[in-house]
Amino acid sequence: MFRIAEQKWKPQMDMYETPDEIIIMGEIAGVNKEDLELEISSKAVKVQGNRTQFPRIDNAKYRLAEIQYGKFERILYLPSPIDPEVVSASYTNGFLQVRLAKLKLDKTFKVPITEE
Repeated sequence: MFRIAEQKWKPQMDMYETPDEIIIMGEIAGVNKEDLELEISSKAVKVQGNRTQFPRIDNAKYRLAEIQYGKFERILYLPSPIDPEVVSASYTNGFLQVRLAKLKLDKTFKVPITEE
């Protein structure tokens, strides 16, 4: 038989840009730090992980069930190129903060000229 692919949910994110860096804040309360993965390229950030569901309460009728559990993934495309080697990430009180240093594109380099 066919298996239905597991749906991934998307956590809410904010992105800020300053002259020197891009800051991303993600709301992922209830996720253990060990269940988070962060991948960075010069153009995008990928956050993925898993929020474990609490055990169901026996003999209870759910009247409201809004919290999303299971695997999640979010890919954010960056407004400016960043240096993927200058990144920091922290996770506090259910919020993931990622700070990415922007590439300095206006650098001037001297190029030596050789004789042929």
